[in-house]
Amino acid sequence: MKKRPLLLLTLLALLLTGAVNVEAQKRTSKTRRNTTEKAAAKVFNPATDPPFLNANQAWVDSVFQTLSPEERIAQLIMIPVYSNKDQAHIDSISALVRNYKVGGLIFFQGGPVRQAKMTNRYQQESKVPLMISIDAEWGLAMRLDSTTRFPYQMALGGIEDEELIYKMGAEIARQCRRLGVHVNFAPVVDVNNNANNPVIGFRSFGENKYNVTRKALAYMRGMQDEKVLANAKHFPGHGDTDVDSHVGLPVINFSKIRLDSVELYPFRELMKNGLGSLMVAHMNIPVLDNTPNLASTLSKPIVSDLLKKEMGYKGLVFTDALNMQGVAKFYEPGIVDVKALLAGNDMLLNTMDVKTTIQEVKKAIANGEITQEEVDARCRKVLAAKQWLGLDNWQPIETKNLIADLNNPYADYLNQQLVEASLTLLRNKQNILPLQRLDTLKVAALAIGTDTETDFQRGLARYTKVDTFFLTPNTSIAELMALKERLQDYNLVIAGVHKLNLKAGSSNFGITAEMNLFLKDLIRTKPTLVSVFGNVYSLAMFEDLGKADGLIAAYQESPITQDVAAQMIFGGVGAKGKLPVTISNSFRIDDGLMTQGGLRFAYTKPEAVGLKTADFAGIDSLVAQAMEQKAAPGAQVLVAKDGKVIFQKAYGFHTYDNTVPVQKTDLYDLASVTKISTSLAAFMKLKGEGRFDVDRTLGEYLPMMQGSNKENLKYRDILTHQARLQAWIPFWKETVKKNGKFKWRTFKADSSKRFPIKVAQNLYIHRKYAEKIYNEIKDSPLNEKPGYVYSDLSFILAPLVVQNITGEDFETYLKENIYKPIGATSLTFNPYKYYHPRDIVPTEHDSLFRKQLLHTTVHDEGAAMLGGVSGHAGLFGNANDVAKLMQLYLNDGTFAGETYIGGNTVSEFSKCQFCEEGNYRALGFDRPAKPGAQNSNAAPGAPVESFGHSGFTGTYTWIDPVNNLVYVFLSNRVHPTRENNLLGKLNTRTNVLQVVYDAMEKSKKVQQ
Repeated sequence: MKKRPLLLLTLLALLLTGAVNVEAQKRTSKTRRNTTEKAAAKVFNPATDPPFLNANQAWVDSVFQTLSPEERIAQLIMIPVYSNKDQAHIDSISALVRNYKVGGLIFFQGGPVRQAKMTNRYQQESKVPLMISIDAEWGLAMRLDSTTRFPYQMALGGIEDEELIYKMGAEIARQCRRLGVHVNFAPVVDVNNNANNPVIGFRSFGENKYNVTRKALAYMRGMQDEKVLANAKHFPGHGDTDVDSHVGLPVINFSKIRLDSVELYPFRELMKNGLGSLMVAHMNIPVLDNTPNLASTLSKPIVSDLLKKEMGYKGLVFTDALNMQGVAKFYEPGIVDVKALLAGNDMLLNTMDVKTTIQEVKKAIANGEITQEEVDARCRKVLAAKQWLGLDNWQPIETKNLIADLNNPYADYLNQQLVEASLTLLRNKQNILPLQRLDTLKVAALAIGTDTETDFQRGLARYTKVDTFFLTPNTSIAELMALKERLQDYNLVIAGVHKLNLKAGSSNFGITAEMNLFLKDLIRTKPTLVSVFGNVYSLAMFEDLGKADGLIAAYQESPITQDVAAQMIFGGVGAKGKLPVTISNSFRIDDGLMTQGGLRFAYTKPEAVGLKTADFAGIDSLVAQAMEQKAAPGAQVLVAKDGKVIFQKAYGFHTYDNTVPVQKTDLYDLASVTKISTSLAAFMKLKGEGRFDVDRTLGEYLPMMQGSNKENLKYRDILTHQARLQAWIPFWKETVKKNGKFKWRTFKADSSKRFPIKVAQNLYIHRKYAEKIYNEIKDSPLNEKPGYVYSDLSFILAPLVVQNITGEDFETYLKENIYKPIGATSLTFNPYKYYHPRDIVPTEHDSLFRKQLLHTTVHDEGAAMLGGVSGHAGLFGNANDVAKLMQLYLNDGTFAGETYIGGNTVSEFSKCQFCEEGNYRALGFDRPAKPGAQNSNAAPGAPVESFGHSGFTGTYTWIDPVNNLVYVFLSNRVHPTRENNLLGKLNTRTNVLQVVYDAMEKSKKVQQ
């Protein structure tokens, strides 16, 4: 009985001791873990070591402990996946993930949404989160549709500002993260010093190891700062080969000294700066390993001895794809993988037989070729990288808005900046670029290599009139001769070279003898500018290219590259790039001429002026609202700030039958915007020359008005609409008899000597009828009461005044002295003479006077009866060319370095003349109405200094010198009837401009 208490005490003591021991073990374990973590922190150097060396080891340990030996091997395997293949492929990958627990996937061709859905499925099926990788050297577009395509590395090699490349790396990383991608196999750090390299070439930053290193470091840092693992490739340097390792095994026969000083230099420098991973190339390098037909990927002396031991690299080492012929032609799947692992690689890329690979690695362990501890160490390294990449907290990819997020405005603008900085001007004889004096040029835009209109040709046409021509590779001799003859009439040819083969060694990049000879002859016989959109090495294939008046190396063919090249030619942007390689004796490394931008409009994004594209979304909504409510069937909207077009869109259709979409180049009837674009333009130009004075009278400038009640009307009063002139006169009503038919001396259905002037389709007016109109204005009474009354009458007389002063026809004077010099060539009267009807937007279906749909002829009745030429209405044009004229006004009469309106005349004309009397108009220009007025003619945010005009057909333009802003809105709200005034009720035109002011205000608040 006495023994029982003793036993109980003994048991209790043991329990207590056990509890203490357990707690002591916990404390010891925690102390040991803390000590380990502190030791790791001391060892880890963030300036030089791969960032994942600082991973949370607790997570690595916990995951590692759950893995079988086979699963640890599988963590080193990365299999290829395609999001553009069928369900059988998708399911086969799923089986590999579930059955073998592979460590990662490399995605190839497909689309982002499909890839995201596949990734989500595989991550959910995987025991350990998968490391997702992709080849995205120039962004996701290298593999995926519907994504942003950044410039090739060769183009980036020509950029002086590495900060742009850092930003690109960061943006590509953000896009990768958004798509669930963790490793981007970029940058290529091969020093491309072999022009015949068929596999690297345009993928390299160039031939100078220092330049390659600077660019690669910027790209790497950008990605890794955004938590995507960079991957330098192709170790130990693939730049001086003439065999594509996808199809064969290149042999590198130079010395180790050469390798060490050139090829290894970029790798070494990136390693010093925290390179996360690299890729080993498939090359045979006898100086490092003389085993016949053995690729560097499978070489222990190269991977283990050189890379890991001698160079001390601690990051993840990937093989190049193990299904490439550089290795696959010598070893079967599975065998090649284990050889790569034995060589020292950490990750096996494109393993084609997972089961056999795991079996062969197990055999190698059993045979003592590699230890389990070595496999485990590499597995832990992979897990550490996964933890640093955030895979310890994996979240499914959200597919909503994925496409929009991957094509965000910031990326678009950054892409444009990169292209601008890379384009390289190699010839500029007599400083022909940027082009001057557009009115002296007759320009042919020749597309070589294609028979369809190019983005380059469209870009050129934004600046002036250009005629397009095409020269295809299979053009016959007869066609070549005919083309040469057709080009004789032009004094400038701008040639774009297109559709070139990208890789070296492919039949001279696709340049035919005919193309070569034609371009050579063209350069010899007339001023020629050439822009080559393709691999920069292709320049060496053209004869006498160096003799061109202007030559641009554009590196690649993409819409943005062509767009920016066109802008460079006309001075929208400047030339900045330098050649990163030597092409020939004529084109050597670091060649590149500089020009200044800002001469004419640049076409860019709101981000270029510190605004955000997202803040302009309200424009789309407002125009959509107007079209939905049938306020107008379509529109053009353009916003320019600081000399840059930051918003330009075409909306809707020509008419409500929705058959002809509105294009940016289509012409609209400008209605009363004609007043400030014709009459006022001429008056201001003449004022600047001292030939017109607003304080002189109508009678002084127009003798026919002498002796009338209008003789002494001062132009200051006339242009501010307070000269007591009647608002308008319905001239057409005088031509109609009571029965509704025209009087016989007024109109005829066919043209003739007596009725030569076209008013509308099948309607011609008597040749002397204009005199009747002018006399009717002369004899019209003045308003009894003084004060503001908006009037067309003086502007109808303006062409006579201008002709009397200059001795020139009104239209000719405007075109030759203003429109052509600034490149506003779509501004024209009677567009049917120069344009196809499909390029001209119809206006009203006139049921009273002309009894037809008004298409290609002016809407205003008075202007129509004057043959389409008047100073109050009749001008047609597109938003782009209206904006050029308004920019001339914003610049107070200068454009592209030339003065067209002198003496600060625009500033004088745009000021309020009689505000104290309650008339808020400027000279000819409209201005903001009285402060606080509802439904103002200006946006609420428009400053008092701003000015512009609106037009009856649904047009509007506004100029803001305070914010350096030009705005153009064109529509045909009078279709199908002028009775439709919804556009005015909705205030669409001014509300759209207010969106711009709101965006600027938002930007100011962010900056504050």
